[in-house]
Amino acid sequence: MRSVYLAGFDVFLPDAVAHGERLKTLCATYGFEGLFPLDNAAPAGLSGQALAQWIYQANIALIRRADMVMANLNPFRGAEPDSGTAFEVGYAIACGKPVWGYTSQSGTLIDQVAVGAAADDGVSRMVDAQGHTVEDFGLNLNLMLACSAHVVTGGPADCLASMARARA
Repeated sequence: MRSVYLAGFDVFLPDAVAHGERLKTLCATYGFEGLFPLDNAAPAGLSGQALAQWIYQANIALIRRADMVMANLNPFRGAEPDSGTAFEVGYAIACGKPVWGYTSQSGTLIDQVAVGAAADDGVSRMVDAQGHTVEDFGLNLNLMLACSAHVVTGGPADCLASMARARA
């Protein structure tokens, strides 16, 4: 059975452990073994930076152990995916692991965050609320995620179904 590291901000949910178990059960339904970051229990007595370092090392070890990664790329604390999840996607790609991601955001980045247009030297560009250029590639995520991962619009079940079809 192929193993899947379950990346995402799901670890911050109020019922994170139970949610992880539901994701792992869903993985099994599609013929995968789910590896959830909270499967690891930190040693007693760790706190602060030492605990953070332990969590980092444990998650890296799970990604290395996994055959592939499934990432929750929904917006978290703003318009973009969780930065930790984005790191895990990049790390997995660098390790040569296939990465699948899911998001409910079906519109382009222009649809999601652009608030207007600006023109510099006669070149028009779409901008966000801070005046930053919004990339216009017709993608629903930043190109570094959209071009490195197989992105599914929907939820974890939709993503796992696509992963299972690709495996067949």
